[in-house]
Amino acid sequence: MGQYERLVMMAEDELTQYSTEARKIEKLRQKIGLSVTAAEQKTVKEALLAELPTGGLGKLVEEQRQVIALPLWGIAGLGLLFGISMTQPLDLLIAVPATILAFRVQKWGWKLEAKRLLLRTLEDIEERLRNPEA
Repeated sequence: MGQYERLVMMAEDELTQYSTEARKIEKLRQKIGLSVTAAEQKTVKEALLAELPTGGLGKLVEEQRQVIALPLWGIAGLGLLFGISMTQPLDLLIAVPATILAFRVQKWGWKLEAKRLLLRTLEDIEERLRNPEA
């Protein structure tokens, strides 16, 4: 596992904590400062900037993954409900891809949100190095 993947996993771990964005950045900044050199931080930041979406569907999924996945979960649930009642057994076939798609949308959004948190943290580290009094 490379440094990039390890840092993204650390950011995902911070997302699971119930705290403010500033607190997540602070905790992640401490972890990164102890385990990653400045050159590696720069490399990871460049990779993040190249990979993160700046607009379109990727940006929408990053910011609103729950809103996008909710209709898919609804379709999956209705497909199961109507399919189990045996009035429309073909609805069971709709439930499976809707569930898979909803799960993938949420997973993709989670990864994007973790990468954005990591990018904000790396930018915070750079800012503190440039301006140590702040």
